[in-house]
Amino acid sequence: MAAKTIEDAVSSFGASVKPKLSNIAIVGSPEDQLRGPLDVLLRALAELAELPPNSVHLVGETVQSDLKTRPDFAVTVFKALVGFIEVKAPGKGADPRKFNDQHDREQWEKLKSLPNLLYTDGNSFSLWRDGKLAGSIVHLEGNVESAGAKLSAPTTLLPLISDFLRWTPIVPKTAKQLAEVSARLCRLLRDEVVEQLERKASGLTGLAEDWRKLLFPQADDAQFADGYAQAVTFGLLVARARDISLENGTEAAAQELRKSNSLIGTALRVLTEDSSNQEALKTSLGTLTRVLNEVNWHTISKDKPEAWLYFYENFLEVYDNKLRKRTGSYYTPPEVVSAMVNLVDECLRGPLFERANGFAASDVVVADPAVGTGTFLLGVLRRIALTVADDQGPGAVRGAIENAAKRLIGFELQFGPFAVAQLRLIAELQALMGKPPLPELRLFITDTLGNPFIEEEKLGHTYEPIALSRRAANKVKKDEPITVVIGNPPYDNRAGGLGGWIESGSAGRPAPLSRWVPPREWGIGAHAHHLKNLYIYFWRWATLKVFGAGWNESTGLATEDRQGVVCFITVAGFLNGPGFQKMREDLRRDCNEIWVIDCSPEGHQPDVPTRIFQDVQQPVCIVLAARSAAKDASVPARLRYITLPEGKRENKFSALEKLSLNDPTWKNGAANWREPFLPQQSGEWATFPSLLDFSVWSSPGVKTHRTWVIAPDVQTLNRRWDVLRNEQDPERKKDLFHPDRDRSLDRVVNRDLGSHHVRPITVAQDQGSVVPPTRYAFRSFDRQWIVPDHRLISQARPELWAQDSPKQLYMTYLEAQSPENGPAVSYASLPPDNDHYKGSFAGRAVPLWRDRAATQPNIKPALLAHLANIYARQVKAEDVMAYLAAVMAHPGFTARSRPIWSARVCVFH
Repeated sequence: MAAKTIEDAVSSFGASVKPKLSNIAIVGSPEDQLRGPLDVLLRALAELAELPPNSVHLVGETVQSDLKTRPDFAVTVFKALVGFIEVKAPGKGADPRKFNDQHDREQWEKLKSLPNLLYTDGNSFSLWRDGKLAGSIVHLEGNVESAGAKLSAPTTLLPLISDFLRWTPIVPKTAKQLAEVSARLCRLLRDEVVEQLERKASGLTGLAEDWRKLLFPQADDAQFADGYAQAVTFGLLVARARDISLENGTEAAAQELRKSNSLIGTALRVLTEDSSNQEALKTSLGTLTRVLNEVNWHTISKDKPEAWLYFYENFLEVYDNKLRKRTGSYYTPPEVVSAMVNLVDECLRGPLFERANGFAASDVVVADPAVGTGTFLLGVLRRIALTVADDQGPGAVRGAIENAAKRLIGFELQFGPFAVAQLRLIAELQALMGKPPLPELRLFITDTLGNPFIEEEKLGHTYEPIALSRRAANKVKKDEPITVVIGNPPYDNRAGGLGGWIESGSAGRPAPLSRWVPPREWGIGAHAHHLKNLYIYFWRWATLKVFGAGWNESTGLATEDRQGVVCFITVAGFLNGPGFQKMREDLRRDCNEIWVIDCSPEGHQPDVPTRIFQDVQQPVCIVLAARSAAKDASVPARLRYITLPEGKRENKFSALEKLSLNDPTWKNGAANWREPFLPQQSGEWATFPSLLDFSVWSSPGVKTHRTWVIAPDVQTLNRRWDVLRNEQDPERKKDLFHPDRDRSLDRVVNRDLGSHHVRPITVAQDQGSVVPPTRYAFRSFDRQWIVPDHRLISQARPELWAQDSPKQLYMTYLEAQSPENGPAVSYASLPPDNDHYKGSFAGRAVPLWRDRAATQPNIKPALLAHLANIYARQVKAEDVMAYLAAVMAHPGFTARSRPIWSARVCVFH
């Protein structure tokens, strides 16, 4: 019998719950005893809220207490999902922000992404929308465990429940709002996939294995979950942009989407068609489908291509901003893209290539190897449209764009930006061409750096469109001549093992990157690790593809077109870093002309308003490298260099807009094969030796990657170690340790740090006292203590420690840039930190001795012999180090030399 009043409904609820909770022999948890009565209460309150009988249904989950992404009830009204209910044990309350239990806290972090969620412990009810409290928490009058039929409720309960049951998705009004909504739900979907994979959900486990075989062989479960979540989310967004309804579920939408976009449609279908997967992921999939079905992209975008401009950036900020930084994904400002496209177009028209139509020439094939959201290919399309409209009139644009679509190629590893690139480019094609049909786009989901020679595995008809795309991408990478590679490759300075075929080669084929490793006889092998950066891998791929740099029969690449242009905006470290000498030599050998645009005259970590990429602290540059068919490999490329104005990035954008390759302000660059890509030095300064010329060996300083191993006193380090070793909670212990790629609680390390012996057990197993701390040169005027335990220090530089002794002396200086003021070098008698010279600026350390006994000088023997000959007496290593200290450690040296060295020259003369 239906309750006539809210008092009746709550009284009945109390009467049914009390005996369940008071029975000491109950089976299950206290919250389990609330589930049935709560179902009855919600139905009664729904009728009191004037919802028709039997219109509200609570779909209860099988009790699985370990699940953190699955609320206790999904609630439907008229068979449409409206929200979820999470039930807690009486006494816990209904404010998840105050929960102390780790499981409850972690669950809240995931469930807060839901747009309509009711929390209750039987005594209290609260409504949460996107992690924010809607209204106030309602507390029943009386205790649900003891009040029985006397339980009552304030008048605010019914409005709260009515608000919950009458929820409809709030339709985003802007692309930014849609990105934020999509990101929250995508994050929940990712978390649910991870959780189900941990439970060995059969459908998802098999799907993950197939996904790896077909697309990403190196993907672990977390990476698969991320790929799955983004693929589904953006697949549904593409469907809505195509006016495909989601009311009939994801499979029906995928079938319809395949008619216009076979790759995205197939991926969506493959990922969601398995009924067991839909059941396992129903919380997130159901909510995502329900919310996105309300989206009208035409209303949001006003049918303008620019609406997608910052979509993925806005998405990542909410979804996982660490992912953006980890993958080096930074959106390139359109002003930069336009300038780069215009400069390449000018180069193609010039004397090296004589393509009067620039990008519009019928034999110019363009590739962006990290296409992101398609910004560079959009810029090329617009450049072609302008060229053709000016030359032949607007009527010729459609035919030119149809032809150009066959010559534009984009590779992208992440499914999210790939889908956005599809949407942006299709919107641009519509704007440029008008009515359909539109040409097919040559965009591929693939790892650009992956092995193009790999044999594709057959996975059945369902996967065929994806397999076809993968095979087509590999064919392009192997066989198709490319004239221009342009883009913004990802940055990751700890990318060892991420370079695919470029870094590791394949069976019978050498690694292309090996061509850029400096020969041993150059004596700069310690710097070669800087080549292990994603952007360097992409530079190597581009030079191999466009110039045929390093091509021979062993690579298997049939590169016939050995002329073209590579134009990248990247971190500027390779311009003058010693580890990149072979790379610079190669580029000079392969190219006729190289133009370098210094975009960061302010140096490392400039003020945010001055940065081209607001979140990138490193100096960046634009480099355009061009090779004609008549290149003479015995003549180094002509290098030209220009610096953008200091100050706000808007000033830089303005300068880029006006820049031409024939601008008279370009400076001639250094001409020798291995010299930095910097302006040519002149006068006496150019004849002075660099610091690298003095020493046999140098190294970066120690990089701990965890701050807790350094302290002003030994007692603090003892306490920190004791807290770590005594922690029993595995997750908490992991957080305290702060693991990274190189060090973890379970990693065994075998190499000592000089006289500091490493323990042959893991940190997790170690119950001993801390390894005795030692003094440490933390900063130029700041000596601290460090735990010299190689298990705790990610990049300890064992060779540096092996040379440490009471007789040792270390000279440190900046590697990233030259100093603005103060001493040009600093000295320490203790092993130095990587930022010893100046905190937050990476530097190098040059020891006086190459051994602990102080018998092998680190000053080059040939230099000591030369000086002895000049002065007709023995010159010791200590004399040279003292001379360098006397000259360079005085602030006057910096002040006098500053006007004549480049803002980023780090190897002082």
